[in-house]
Amino acid sequence: MKTDELVHLLATGLTPAPRRAATRRLGAALAAGLALAWALLITGYGIRPDLAQAAVLPMFWVKLLVPALVGAAGLRAAHRLGRPGVPAGIGTLLGLVAPVGGLWLLAAAAWLTAPVPDRPALLWGNTWTTCALSIAALSMPTFAGALLALRSLAPTRPTAAGAAAGALAGGLGAAVYALHCPELAAPFLALWYGAGMAIPVLAGAWLGPRCLRW
Repeated sequence: MKTDELVHLLATGLTPAPRRAATRRLGAALAAGLALAWALLITGYGIRPDLAQAAVLPMFWVKLLVPALVGAAGLRAAHRLGRPGVPAGIGTLLGLVAPVGGLWLLAAAAWLTAPVPDRPALLWGNTWTTCALSIAALSMPTFAGALLALRSLAPTRPTAAGAAAGALAGGLGAAVYALHCPELAAPFLALWYGAGMAIPVLAGAWLGPRCLRW
């Protein structure tokens, strides 16, 4: 078979990809994941009863907004990496690193200014045994949906794409869990919220080459 004939055969039946396919599919994964995470929160954890009082404290909003920013950056990264040959971009990577780095700076300042006897409580709080795993559990619906959405697209960097799906899911899971969690100390949030968000990121990086190859 001649080269021209092979090219013609391979091109036969091709149709343009739907416009905004990545946006629609990842948006559907986000909406479904948020709905399921909310349902899990209500049925399995419950919203903290003093939410109105906690909402006037600055650290409550730090606890809520840092994961939300991580999730938004993960969504952007997944959207870009779902298209062939498109890198995540420096701006997207900064969007992932900056909120986490800012939280760690707050944690370091709180740790260094606290009396030494008070430091263990700032790090361990009362819920360290369940925090990270609870965040990971609440992230699972979005994680699964994001991987399915990426599988239907054309990622050429499957490890990075899987990690981006994990960042999206981990940020969403941590933001939802913040409505239940009573902890407000920056060292606790930096360590345990960071660990909870890292679990789906690492899982996505591992699963990406196995689930997103095409």
